[in-house]
Amino acid sequence: MRYRNGMTERTASGFLDVVLDRTLGNLRAAWRDISASARGAVGAAPRPDLPSEDALRLHAQMRDCLDGKGGEVSARQRAAELGRTYLELSPVGRERFLQMLAQDFGRDHAAVREAAAALVAAEPQNVAKAERDLARALEAPRVKLLRQFNGLPEGVKFLVDLRAALLPLARGNPEMAAFDSDLHSLLASWFDVGFLELRRITWDAPASLLEKLIAYEAVHAIRDWRDLKNRLEADRRCFAFFHPRMPDEPLIFVEVALVNGISSHIEPLLDESAPVADPRSADTAIFYSISNCQRGLDGISFGNFLIKRVVDLLSAELRNLKTFATLSPIPAFRTWLDARIGDVGFDQLLRPAEREAVEAAAHGIEGGAAAALADGTWIARPALADALRPPLERLGATYLMSLRPQGRRAIDPVAHFHLTNGARVERLDWLADLSEKGMRQSFGMMVNYLYRADSIDANHESYRGEGKISASSPIRALAKG
Repeated sequence: MRYRNGMTERTASGFLDVVLDRTLGNLRAAWRDISASARGAVGAAPRPDLPSEDALRLHAQMRDCLDGKGGEVSARQRAAELGRTYLELSPVGRERFLQMLAQDFGRDHAAVREAAAALVAAEPQNVAKAERDLARALEAPRVKLLRQFNGLPEGVKFLVDLRAALLPLARGNPEMAAFDSDLHSLLASWFDVGFLELRRITWDAPASLLEKLIAYEAVHAIRDWRDLKNRLEADRRCFAFFHPRMPDEPLIFVEVALVNGISSHIEPLLDESAPVADPRSADTAIFYSISNCQRGLDGISFGNFLIKRVVDLLSAELRNLKTFATLSPIPAFRTWLDARIGDVGFDQLLRPAEREAVEAAAHGIEGGAAAALADGTWIARPALADALRPPLERLGATYLMSLRPQGRRAIDPVAHFHLTNGARVERLDWLADLSEKGMRQSFGMMVNYLYRADSIDANHESYRGEGKISASSPIRALAKG
């Protein structure tokens, strides 16, 4: 048996609450002593919702941070106190804090125009200085402030979480979007993959780190400690990227099952009662879950490097491994299909032979096959499920082979991720995930993406350069059918 010791169970959301509370507590504690003298200088802390009179004092506090009065110790104290102030605000107060940085500490557009004009008019011997002047004008004052947080204990994590709060506010708001662009640029330079450390996570890892795996798992929810232990057994692997300034916070992690043959159903990979196999006898590594852990790092990609590094590590550790593939969700297929059904009707998406078979199997069902598909009752009708399989697989292959109207990018986000990494669309798996989430996203279908060492680079180049999706012959035949 994969698990024998009873443990207290928590839901994933419960673990996430614990993780977030602990993170906030760590930040406050880390900055308490640093900011102690600064608190005396700025007076009482602002009220949680940051009313206007408190916002004026906070604005002056931000100005003091930028003016750089005193030495490095004073600057460090002011930055720590400003960070502690943010952490103690309510959601309303935090939004006002961010709005202040966006509106009052952005670029001076007049200064940018003046510096740009000076560069255009500069004599050759003055061009280098004019370029430096323009670069300085293009850097918003808030960027200097953000860099001050970087030097504090847990400061990088603070900025990552700050961006997570900023992202939803930046949609449709040009000032917030410009602020987000500044913060994204800083984080992208600090989180270059060359700075990251790849670690294998085992059951012996600290409990606080294991809790984070439960909290951050985004593909197949980890139900409890027993489920987690199952995913860390001898015939499983879990690898994560870490940053040296966030050593206890995974940035992204991948879960791998060591099996024989390419898996076509998720349930056996998550089965806690299955016997633990000898990993040395496995010939296939199945990547069945990849989860980004830090919302504030959206748009900064680590996944492509993660998979390639893990393939190298597993190949070196287990010489019998010949095949590297995924068992992946198709998260937006049902949304895509529902939109097409809404446009033309389900019957119009069927080939004549498919329509005849589906109508026969759906005889007597109120609303027909379309209604059974919409309410999920089709899965309990074997004859109807059999009739629906050919058109759903055909439409699924069509979806996976489709590009966005604007740009050479697969319309499915998971497909885009793996195609960018050099994989090919290998096989559709019928009723591979019968969970509520799997049925809601893709009528239970999943897909295998295959990573072959001899074609990864070529697949990557053809996809990124030409928008060409690499796929097996069966997938191509389905999509054309």
